[in-house]
Amino acid sequence: MALTAKGVTWAGLICSMFLSAGKIIAGLVFASQAILADGLHGASDMITDMVVLIGLKASGREADGCHPYGHRRIGTLVAMFVGAALLAAAAIIVIGAIGSLREDICPVPSLIPLCLAAVTIPIKEILFRITRLTAERDDNIALRANAWHHRSDALTSIAAVVGLAGVAIGGRQWAFLDAITGIVLAAFLSVVAVRIIHQAASELIDRAPGQATLDGITAVLRQTDGVKDFHALRARQVGGKVAMDVHILVAPELTVAQGHEIASVLKHHIMSSDQRVVEVVVHVEPG
Repeated sequence: MALTAKGVTWAGLICSMFLSAGKIIAGLVFASQAILADGLHGASDMITDMVVLIGLKASGREADGCHPYGHRRIGTLVAMFVGAALLAAAAIIVIGAIGSLREDICPVPSLIPLCLAAVTIPIKEILFRITRLTAERDDNIALRANAWHHRSDALTSIAAVVGLAGVAIGGRQWAFLDAITGIVLAAFLSVVAVRIIHQAASELIDRAPGQATLDGITAVLRQTDGVKDFHALRARQVGGKVAMDVHILVAPELTVAQGHEIASVLKHHIMSSDQRVVEVVVHVEPG
């Protein structure tokens, strides 16, 4: 049975929920900053899965009287708050880790945090691979980004394993490795948070999509029969998708119906050439 975007995202959400909950609890119980940081970073995967699910659901909702442009910015707002929460979590981890170093606090001897971090690595790598395959098949940029989020969690778990293994082997003498690993992972978490905030903020201020997307749209405009020229091309990112409008010049002797037909064909060609483009408004002018 073929994997669906919602199916792989739900799988990632469930796995992230159990793994993150276990690691966060272990971090609190065993006073381990490294596994706590790893757990909170894993929670960012869970939250990203939720944002993707919200985006998938919102993109299917029709525009209404209160939201004539649709509901795609719901996911953008969620991502903004998520990024801020992750940044705050990273700050808490750093404060706790620095406190542990100053007070010479040693994590409670246990292999549980180490095992939790170790088991995360293959699970997250599998999620990365199936999510990436689904993203490539559906050409879904949001799903592709979510796949790499799973890969980042696997990498932070590898770092946590190294730090926790050092503590397990060296005991109190190497206890500082736990706090240092926690700080390193908190820094990684901060980078993820800043990227989420930056992407969400870019969408809220109607930032244009990448140059490759614009070049693809321009190529379609130039190749469509009946379009003599174009101007006032504008495109913006909305909920991981692209909305655009453009003015095209057509032969002045054409009827209104013929101009409308050219605009309809152009809209179809643009949306077919790039699955991210979900809204196209074409203004027809004689030229």
